[in-house]
Amino acid sequence: MPTSPLRPSELSGALRQMLAVLEDERQALAGLDLDAIVGTTLDKNRLCGALEGLDAIHLDEECRSMLDAARRLNEVNRQVRNIIAANVTRRLNALTGSPQLYRIPPGYAMAARG
Repeated sequence: MPTSPLRPSELSGALRQMLAVLEDERQALAGLDLDAIVGTTLDKNRLCGALEGLDAIHLDEECRSMLDAARRLNEVNRQVRNIIAANVTRRLNALTGSPQLYRIPPGYAMAARG
């Protein structure tokens, strides 16, 4: 169901909420708190839905600044998630004695690109 465009005050509030959720996600990742990670994922998806269709051309300077900060925080959180996933993979590989436990078969990777 499409949402109506956000008014400037609503947009500013949604971006502030996104920044808070991204900070909460960082804390959840740092503490390896799975429930909080899942909760922040749901919150991010909800907020992304509210921000969908946002026209960056009409943003004021404050909203542009918050949007840029949200992009940076999301990128840092993505990198942390990847580090955690790599660490888990390394530990699982060490436990199983199989260094290629989660490697994607070459044919599968090619099919996914096409």
